[in-house]
Amino acid sequence: MSISRSQQFLENLWYRNKPWWLWLFLPLHGLLYLLVWFRKQFYRWGLFSSTDLKVPVVIIGNINVGGTGKTPFAIYLLNMLKAQGYKPGLVTRGYGGDTDLHPLVVDESSEARFVGDEPLLIFRQTKATIIVDYNRARGANKLVDEYNCDLIICDDGLQHYALQRDLEVLIVDGVRGFGNGFLMPFGPLREPIRRANSCDICIVNGDTMQLRPQAVRRLNTESIVDSVELPLTAIAAIGNPQRFFDTLNSLGLQFETKIFPDHHQFSQHNFANIQGNIIMTEKDAVKCSFVDEERFYYLPVNAEVDTNIEKRLMTMIEQKIKDKTNES
Repeated sequence: MSISRSQQFLENLWYRNKPWWLWLFLPLHGLLYLLVWFRKQFYRWGLFSSTDLKVPVVIIGNINVGGTGKTPFAIYLLNMLKAQGYKPGLVTRGYGGDTDLHPLVVDESSEARFVGDEPLLIFRQTKATIIVDYNRARGANKLVDEYNCDLIICDDGLQHYALQRDLEVLIVDGVRGFGNGFLMPFGPLREPIRRANSCDICIVNGDTMQLRPQAVRRLNTESIVDSVELPLTAIAAIGNPQRFFDTLNSLGLQFETKIFPDHHQFSQHNFANIQGNIIMTEKDAVKCSFVDEERFYYLPVNAEVDTNIEKRLMTMIEQKIKDKTNES
């Protein structure tokens, strides 16, 4: 299954100059704007319930659909907090997973088809306590009550107002930005652009955060390789596959491309007609544990955050922890 024409059409519409006919839908866009505004206000007015935890909640999110770099940043943040002596836990929706067993704790035996590709990747890179739950407030409470986490990271939770937050970290793609500025489905935005102004910190992927490619690894053995022979096909089932392809280009690799929908669950059938070697992201690699061929490779990346941003972020987190402690 490759990316559909409708998906490609939306991508072209969202991240290009606005065509003249899009303005004909401006009244409908205004209605969508009101619906988004009222939903947020209903939580603010107390008409919808929202859970307040006894420990700080840090939201990692975006106002775009698609990939902006949240997962690498979540890995970076969890590892940084653990190194500082904290016991952070992460709660996430687990997109791409297929299970009704919520809340679900991610562990060494977890499979991406159940918990989702991103939670499994984050767990493998951090060994932090991670819970998958569409009800993030319930999952977050479990992290605090049963695992004694002193800080909760909520992945992709910017629009999940049922969980109150102490700090909001917005991740923005430095290349694609906010696209044409319209709300879905006319644009890529979940909320209006001005929502970004209310976030505590903005991390720009490609500016204040860089995704550094690591050594290429063979999928079935995890061993580092010096080179990958041609022919080579780069496959991607992520929100912004072009970023992955650009990274491969920067490494001097030559390859064909094949794009799948975000969070696509791979099977052997997907690779049957691909000749030669195959390289993918680490996020896709966690879904391919069934692979036992020498021709499969993946490219890990590490997030590096601007030092000033890192210091500012840690200062804000430490202050939020003190505030929560004083409240209790």
